[in-house]
Amino acid sequence: MTEQLKDHILKFVTPPESELQSFLNVMEFENIENKQYILKERQYCKFQYFILKGCFRSFFINKKGVEKVVNFGIEDWWLTNFDSFINQTPSELNIQAAEDSQVLKISKQKLDDILKESLELNRYFRIILEKVRIADQRRIQFMYTLSGEELYTVFCEYNPDFVQRVPQYMLASYLGFTPEFLSKIRRKRKL
Repeated sequence: MTEQLKDHILKFVTPPESELQSFLNVMEFENIENKQYILKERQYCKFQYFILKGCFRSFFINKKGVEKVVNFGIEDWWLTNFDSFINQTPSELNIQAAEDSQVLKISKQKLDDILKESLELNRYFRIILEKVRIADQRRIQFMYTLSGEELYTVFCEYNPDFVQRVPQYMLASYLGFTPEFLSKIRRKRKL
């Protein structure tokens, strides 16, 4: 199960085998069923998750009772609620499987211990966080500068896997649309 994570790490950095093996040895495997939560609002986020198989969504429910999707995660992506995980505060987000999934997970203490010992694994996580931050900035910029149709087109170009895997109402929420507006865009594109 850890081979997939090992391959992912080696795409970015080359830690000594002993450091890499120490890291892989503390990872815990877990099967997650479709619609199962790995984090609920008001819980403390205890783990970072590496997705081996499946799809997840992070979301909150606004004051009107409407779900707002903040992010998705698929194979070879890391997923957590950074605020709750790092600051050890109650989560304001829910993280739920959008399909049957498999993950490797690591606690904050174990991750901190490993990162104290390995410069290369520190570098790996910095690179991953930089990629996440860049993607978040692009998404925000696109949401402010593109029309709804343009935003959907760009999303489809950058993330063709999601369009097929994620229910339309989740995708609409992530893009800041109503499901009806997304249906209208999709119908228009088919003409």
